[in-house]
Amino acid sequence: MSHPTRVISRLDIKGPNLVKGLQFEGNRVLGTAQQFSEIYYHEGADELIYQDVVASLYKRNSLKEIVQKTSETMAIPLTVAGGIRSIEDINDLLRAGADKVAINTAAVSDPNFLSEAARIFGSQCIVLSIESYRQQNGRCEVWTDYGREVSNFETVEWAKRAEELGVGEILLTSINNEGMGNGFDVEIVEAVSSSVSVPVIACGGAGKPEHFKEVVIEGKADAVAAASIFHYHYCRPVNQPTMSYSSADLRMGAQIDSGNIEFLNEGYGGEDGLMVEPCSISGIKEFLNNNGVETRTT
Repeated sequence: MSHPTRVISRLDIKGPNLVKGLQFEGNRVLGTAQQFSEIYYHEGADELIYQDVVASLYKRNSLKEIVQKTSETMAIPLTVAGGIRSIEDINDLLRAGADKVAINTAAVSDPNFLSEAARIFGSQCIVLSIESYRQQNGRCEVWTDYGREVSNFETVEWAKRAEELGVGEILLTSINNEGMGNGFDVEIVEAVSSSVSVPVIACGGAGKPEHFKEVVIEGKADAVAAASIFHYHYCRPVNQPTMSYSSADLRMGAQIDSGNIEFLNEGYGGEDGLMVEPCSISGIKEFLNNNGVETRTT
């Protein structure tokens, strides 16, 4: 029996800020992570993924405070990724309110870390995060440290091995497609989904509603995570839902640096420069439901 497809909001976080780049580079600040997670919670996201984008630099995950605030105010499943290197790290994040942790770099360095984590916390809490890079010859290999370091692991084989080690889910992100808005790497998603029995979350490349349908039907993804297509919809004042802050706070808050989203109105090509067709979470779900893909209702 198939389960409804989950539509997940992914938030890349630096300090208190929500950032977004292309292929993990050139991050632009869009607002604070807490504000956007509140938006996504109210707008019907099935889950949230928090990714600490500087965790590899500082060799630690710095999202504990944001995780705690989110868990206290929002009843939504939360996966935390980035810089998770020890059992203590996992314990701290789960105690702060995370439901799952996604592990990449530490797992590649020591695959037995996955089996130890699954044994202690249960497979349902342990997600393998794969940052997959497609070489010109078609080979897909695993990269680590937020897409900065190359490993010798092949994507599908690593996914199969991780399932044997006890992970309960796989978050599969295409580095080549991430932020580009030209669609998911359906081929690698299908290859991984067909090789493992645990759920696979497709991430990296969503630019329009059709891409979600494609990766679920052709790629056999169990869930779809997206960032830009949602971020650039909800950061536009005309689409701003009623929250405990104004659109001015969201756009020009004290935590926002010179990369703020004023580029939507001027500079950077404005909205014409976006590489995605901004869409709401409810819009994506409606499109999927109307096209033969069942999603969760809220």
